[in-house]
Amino acid sequence: MQITLEDTGRRFNRDWIFKNISYTFTSGNSYAILGSNGSGKSTLLQILNGSLGPSKGKITYTLNGAVIPTEAIYEHLSLAAPYLELIEDFSLNEMIDFHFKFKPLLPNISKQDVIALLNLSTNANKLIKYFSSGMKQRLKLVLAFCSDTPILMLDEPTSNLDTQGIEWYRDLVQQFSAGRLTIVCSNQLHEYDFCQNQLNIADYKAQPVTQ
Repeated sequence: MQITLEDTGRRFNRDWIFKNISYTFTSGNSYAILGSNGSGKSTLLQILNGSLGPSKGKITYTLNGAVIPTEAIYEHLSLAAPYLELIEDFSLNEMIDFHFKFKPLLPNISKQDVIALLNLSTNANKLIKYFSSGMKQRLKLVLAFCSDTPILMLDEPTSNLDTQGIEWYRDLVQQFSAGRLTIVCSNQLHEYDFCQNQLNIADYKAQPVTQ
């Protein structure tokens, strides 16, 4: 799997968030998208996952040499991000069942394994709306990591996690990121220090458009 950006930029109103990004992301490698809060990391990730179009330039997805249409790329990726909503009126069991109707589970991973990874066996029938923010973030991460997709995208993955939760996240990375195209948006080293490659948004900033 490859994601290729060619002279890509995104603007809101008159201001460019970033501009002139030409970059290729390739399966089997991990990438950190770096920048301060509000710098445009999440915006770039949304362009990479097809939920937001670029204002200029081109993005191309290829799998085994075949081009994948942007509208179909969601089938090939998993995403965990603070702004993604869980269905609050579902129980944990129902949320897992619902998610894996759309994404296949990794081979040799069962629903029970997912619940065990969360360490929430006694909460399987508890409604998501009664979960703490940390429990919700763990659930988002496990659903992404345990989905059998070639692309894994993580935006601020340890948001709402305590020190123990951060170590748990790093264990997930060790277990489930090998061989995938992994992209992490972060400004915290512990979230991305395993990444072999870095793209810093600050390198692609542009001045406001003038007329």
